[in-house]
Amino acid sequence: MTRAVAADASPASAAAAAEEPPSWPVFLALAVLIVGLDQLTKAWLVSFLQPGQSVNVVGDYIRLIHSQNNGGLFGLFRGQAGLFGLLSIVVIGLIVAYHAKAGGGRYMSITLGLLLGGALGNLIDRLRLNYVVDFVDAGVGDLRWYTFNVADAAISFSLLLLLAASVWPQLARRRSTDA
Repeated sequence: MTRAVAADASPASAAAAAEEPPSWPVFLALAVLIVGLDQLTKAWLVSFLQPGQSVNVVGDYIRLIHSQNNGGLFGLFRGQAGLFGLLSIVVIGLIVAYHAKAGGGRYMSITLGLLLGGALGNLIDRLRLNYVVDFVDAGVGDLRWYTFNVADAAISFSLLLLLAASVWPQLARRRSTDA
């Protein structure tokens, strides 16, 4: 019996016990903030630029351009907004389900809140407009990054945070004060 108890006190079970539960208020508040910023910036942009028009912000390095992306990530699969809308709904469900089961406390709640907000921001465009409004264009001369928006930036940043957590798992774990 003593041996079974000792087996339960393994480092893996201790690490799992030390993880914080997800923070739903942080997760939801950040998702709402990202959706709000995304939709506000898109509405602001379309209020003064017609599709295809651009304005230099920092010379030719950073421009605002009214772009309508009816495809997916990086403009791939043009004309498939409906398919990406359905895919977005599935991904949103997976994000919420993963948040419910994942430990990691605030780190994972922030990471997944950014991801959820970005997915919702672009889904709103796809459902409402049948395309996503992209507007930040960065690059030098003809070497340009893909045009993006606030939702895309939140998704990209969340993916970097997820990658960081996979390389350094301690980022998503609560630091124990009793050790």
